[in-house]
Amino acid sequence: MVLDAVGARRSYSRVTAAVPTHEDLLPLVAAAARVADHGALRPWRLIELRGDARRRLGGALVAASGLAGADALRLAEKPLRAELLIAVVASRRDNAKVADWEQDAAAAGVGHALSLLLADAGWGVMWRTGPLTRTRQVHDLHRLTESEELLGWLYVGGVPEDAKPGVRQAIDPAEFLSVL
Repeated sequence: MVLDAVGARRSYSRVTAAVPTHEDLLPLVAAAARVADHGALRPWRLIELRGDARRRLGGALVAASGLAGADALRLAEKPLRAELLIAVVASRRDNAKVADWEQDAAAAGVGHALSLLLADAGWGVMWRTGPLTRTRQVHDLHRLTESEELLGWLYVGGVPEDAKPGVRQAIDPAEFLSVL
């Protein structure tokens, strides 16, 4: 049930080396593509980063940061926290009826839907961003066009056996849902 899958969603800051294959991802991406998308523009794309691509991302992060020494080494290792990173890209289309923010929302919706689908399939997922996400070096590494923006990466891997249950403070939905 969708309500259960969404209600059980949590981020895994630590994952194991097990990852879905490219072929495993294809049906999940097809399902995620069903998010609301005004004009059916599909203003998004996803990029898998595996193996050395994660090291190159670490190098781009360091270059963008200007850090050196131990701080640079720590930053370079961040993309190595998972064997699979999936870059979520807003790929805006020139359209007079659909504003950029709507296109970005569709791209973010695909990223979130994909994270839910991955979790439902048994994978650990965490969406990561940060101040270096939209730097020129990171943009160029992902081979983005001028009409594209990186929204972040889904870090994907196996759920560790010793993972603690996700803790999220319950909300009072009446505080967030009003009526006109």
